[in-house]
Amino acid sequence: MGKEEQLLECWRELPPEAQERVLQLAQSLKPQPEFVPQTPLGKKLWEIRQRAIANGMKLLTEEELEQELAERRGGYRES
Repeated sequence: MGKEEQLLECWRELPPEAQERVLQLAQSLKPQPEFVPQTPLGKKLWEIRQRAIANGMKLLTEEELEQELAERRGGYRES
């Protein structure tokens, strides 16, 4: 049995929460295109971002960011 088949066999036995964690891990292992900031400010902000990630800070998704902005501006109301 190949590695892909082994992975699928294990995947099918996992509960949904564990499958989500495995998926997040796999996505984090994919090579990302290297971003190179062009300005001094961009370089400083990139450095801060990289330190925050290295220290375990979770970045917000686009939807989470929009929700947080709406909450801070008083426009978000959960029904």
